[in-house]
Amino acid sequence: MTDADDRLKALFAMDEPPARDPAFSASVMADIARRRFLMDVAMLSGVSILGALVLWAAWPALAPLLSTLGRGLSPVMASLTLAATAVILLEGRVTSATALKHD
Repeated sequence: MTDADDRLKALFAMDEPPARDPAFSASVMADIARRRFLMDVAMLSGVSILGALVLWAAWPALAPLLSTLGRGLSPVMASLTLAATAVILLEGRVTSATALKHD
């Protein structure tokens, strides 16, 4: 019976996955994460610099427009800010208190 068990073990050993090294896997994953992080930082830096250059070039045309719009929209923006602050502070209690409850 042990001879049959040894043959079965040898047969099943061929289907086993190769041994894994957790330290090697962790170092490879750390290298991949570092490479992705550096690529993300490079891409975001490039987009930020490009956006800054576009805004710098367009600022002479945008400054008068923003000044004019700012005077007209400041009361609206103040009201929206106050409403958003009230909703955040009340955490939706206004809608739950005024809603009709059906049991």
